[in-house]
Amino acid sequence: MVKKIKLRMSSNLLKKKARRASFSSQKQCRFKEKPELVIEIDYKNADFLRQFLTERGKILPARISGTSSLYQRLIAREIKKARSMALLPYSRVD
Repeated sequence: MVKKIKLRMSSNLLKKKARRASFSSQKQCRFKEKPELVIEIDYKNADFLRQFLTERGKILPARISGTSSLYQRLIAREIKKARSMALLPYSRVD
């Protein structure tokens, strides 16, 4: 007769599994969903570009904003242009 051994999961492993399961949906690139938004990626449109900046003035990474790498590069380039034209701040304004 073979004796079955039940393996116990550690509480850390259970928490890790729960964290992984809570992120059920992937972030979608807003520019692929609505192609008309690509026109708004322009250094002159500072209000739109502010959505991709933190409160300290840093560019949000793609893993947080959900944009694809192509559009992330375009956004970063336009933000840098807007900064050089003094439309956006380089750092937080006190």
